[in-house]
Amino acid sequence: MLRFLAICASLSLTLQMVAQPTKLLTPFEKQADYSASYEEVIDYYKLLDQTYPNGKLIEAGDTDIGLPLHTFIIDYDQKFTPEAAKAAEKIIILVNNGIHPGEPCGIDASMMVARNILGDPVSAETYQDVVLVFIPVYNIGGALNRSPYSRVNQKGPAFYGFRGNAKNLDLNRDFVKCDSRNAQAFNRLFTAWSPEVFIDNHTSNGADYQHTLTLIATQKDKLIRTPGGYLEQFMLPGLYKGMQERGWDMCPYVYARSTPDEGIAGFLDLPRYSTGYAALYQTIGFMPETHMLKPFADRVRSVEAFMYTVFEWSAKDRRFIQVVREKGLAEVQSSDSLAINWEIDPTKVDSFFFKGYTAAYKPSLITGQDRLYYDQDQPYTKNIPLYNTYRVTQKVSRPQGYIIPQAYREVLDRLRWNGVQMEQITQDTTIEVQQYYIESYKSPETPYENHYLHRNVEVSTVERSWNYRKGDWYIPLGTDQDMYIIHVLEPQAPDSYFAWNFFDGVLMRKEGFSSYVFEDLAWEFLQENPEVAQALEAKKAEDPEFAKNARAQLFFIYERSPYYEPTHNLYPVARILKQ
Repeated sequence: MLRFLAICASLSLTLQMVAQPTKLLTPFEKQADYSASYEEVIDYYKLLDQTYPNGKLIEAGDTDIGLPLHTFIIDYDQKFTPEAAKAAEKIIILVNNGIHPGEPCGIDASMMVARNILGDPVSAETYQDVVLVFIPVYNIGGALNRSPYSRVNQKGPAFYGFRGNAKNLDLNRDFVKCDSRNAQAFNRLFTAWSPEVFIDNHTSNGADYQHTLTLIATQKDKLIRTPGGYLEQFMLPGLYKGMQERGWDMCPYVYARSTPDEGIAGFLDLPRYSTGYAALYQTIGFMPETHMLKPFADRVRSVEAFMYTVFEWSAKDRRFIQVVREKGLAEVQSSDSLAINWEIDPTKVDSFFFKGYTAAYKPSLITGQDRLYYDQDQPYTKNIPLYNTYRVTQKVSRPQGYIIPQAYREVLDRLRWNGVQMEQITQDTTIEVQQYYIESYKSPETPYENHYLHRNVEVSTVERSWNYRKGDWYIPLGTDQDMYIIHVLEPQAPDSYFAWNFFDGVLMRKEGFSSYVFEDLAWEFLQENPEVAQALEAKKAEDPEFAKNARAQLFFIYERSPYYEPTHNLYPVARILKQ
């Protein structure tokens, strides 16, 4: 029955396609296993711009390849600005395509969706209070690097782009650290439009199963209470039902521990990822992941159906979604503490109806050892476990604001790209602050996306007066950017600017001592500070290796002396506590 509905939906879309002038057919519609090149995509949107007054192609920033990032906007008031959309209380939906250009389903689907909406007179009624903002191709450098070979696990299309951008960055790890000009432009674009709903189109890797489209939704436990509840209880059930009615039996993203029948886990979309970044602003995000082994034409059509489903639900529930988001932003601003990290809760298990293929093993023709395969001659349909509840592992109290020394321009720039309000200190001054010392952290031996990402960060705190210079910056809280600010400026957060190495200079001592010089000073210091002398003797008594290491004993004294630099491991961003 579902397949019959899918055929009917495809036939309806085909009739729409036939009704279009030949010049408005997309490359995909002319050849089902072909995905449009970057040049073809932009030329097509230029044609839509020229053909329909309610659609406009706009340059929205720079990218690493030297070509502009475009947005294509559908606005039935023909204003095409975020200010006008907000003034008219329209719901704004942002669609991102081609972040991984080897996964181009959304690129081709969006071209058809935009044309069909603009060319259908009935759409004016549905979309009068909606503004659609499409990014035709986000990773332009990767899209220009076309071949049929970079996705060995994927069937079709004939040619497609590459995951890495012009700097060989995975842009779906770059939304916070912003090493790419693409991400810098996106931060500005996103915070200017401030969408209520966000879609980022992808294609999956992993297990084999019957579903054509799987879905990563914003992790419900990461959103604040009201938006998270609305997403889980209302919007997601509505979207699953809507997709089923369109002939596409969608399922959650298959993030499997081993094989899907043993259970899948909800994906923790940290702020480095697109939907995790959007969640910092209480924007409901969706990352549809089409199945890499399904025919390309089916993948494109399933994404097309998903976008229509989201658009129509959002148009129908416009005011409710807007109120939910406004309340969520207010909840962030009124919270005394906010979560910055989570882990899956293995005690909370749901289930869902999954259409899979039986996993089995057989001897490899290459190695002779057992290899996994999925037997498509043995399909199954059954409930499987879903671990989709996350529990908070770390919270921080919400300060009044932060102070950042002017030396950290890279961090200040990123805050500006996100529209963060900042006040510059006008004269040298002393301020009561809370500061962190970095006590421990772990880092990988090899780089991850251009950085050595710190994790398991532990800090100690101290409250004291600290001198700040004219030109340093105060970052007040109490705006829509609060969650973003906290996640990037609290060093323990997994995607903080400390984690991404923007403050690594404080982790290395800049001064030291020569043992033969410090010996006499150390002795004098011990005579004047008997508590340190007692601590030294206790350490020697409990640690035989320490007792035999003269340099270690001198360093023990040095760390506790006034000669030790107070800024070693001192996190430069200070917290202003609430009065």
